[in-house]
Amino acid sequence: MTDALDDLVTLLALEPLEETLFRGTSQDLGLPQLFGGQVLGQALSAASQTVPAERRPHSLHGYFLRPGDPRRPVVYQVDAVRDGGSFTTRRVTAIQKGRPIFFCSASFHGEEASLDHQTRMPDVASPERLIADGARLARFDDHPVEFLLDDEGWAPGEPAHKRVWFRLVGELPDDPAPHRNLLAYASDFNLLTTALVPHGIDFRDPRLQIASLDHALWLHRDVRVDDWLLYDMESPWAGGARGFARGSLYDRQGRLVASSAQEGLTRLRESKD
Repeated sequence: MTDALDDLVTLLALEPLEETLFRGTSQDLGLPQLFGGQVLGQALSAASQTVPAERRPHSLHGYFLRPGDPRRPVVYQVDAVRDGGSFTTRRVTAIQKGRPIFFCSASFHGEEASLDHQTRMPDVASPERLIADGARLARFDDHPVEFLLDDEGWAPGEPAHKRVWFRLVGELPDDPAPHRNLLAYASDFNLLTTALVPHGIDFRDPRLQIASLDHALWLHRDVRVDDWLLYDMESPWAGGARGFARGSLYDRQGRLVASSAQEGLTRLRESKD
């Protein structure tokens, strides 16, 4: 495991304070506020630590209430809403400076035999083929999430759609829990910005105020995030200074491993020039 990946795994592991109270350090990615994926991954980690290991998370639904401060730790309060015969439900509140910045509900379920189907993975080139053809590998400085980009930006009028291969650089243990936490973390990258594609606007545009309002994640099967995953994203709607996007995550074998949805603020302020 690389040092950067080890640091991220530690970030999402959390420090137990009480049986249902946890504290997480924060990560500064140079954004105006705390990265939402960090709160998603830490909240899922906190909830999972209060549930028997044989019950695995299958869905998480959360709302971002206030901008988080990347210079401060986050405290996670877990409420044991229900422990049923088949499903377990937890509610998690993330707190900074005595106020909630995020809350979510997470549901857990044990293994069961069932009906089985999925949508087909898009017919796309493999990561190796894209790299051989000159695609760019991109990531934040000293950050373990690596993206494979074969675009040079989007022009106005393009379909509201993105496809991005990504992985965590390094080798993780076989324990599925950190892989799930890291998938929640990484699912916040690129999703909302899909709503900007048909308008040809970069998320770093100084006129743009962009922030996640909510995030939903459905975990369909165990996954390894230290191998390439395809994030297939679309934005069917934007309006009223909000954008909506949804995504499907596939492993390189073509299995649908997770689905996501998000609405966020996409307010474009008029230039003062």
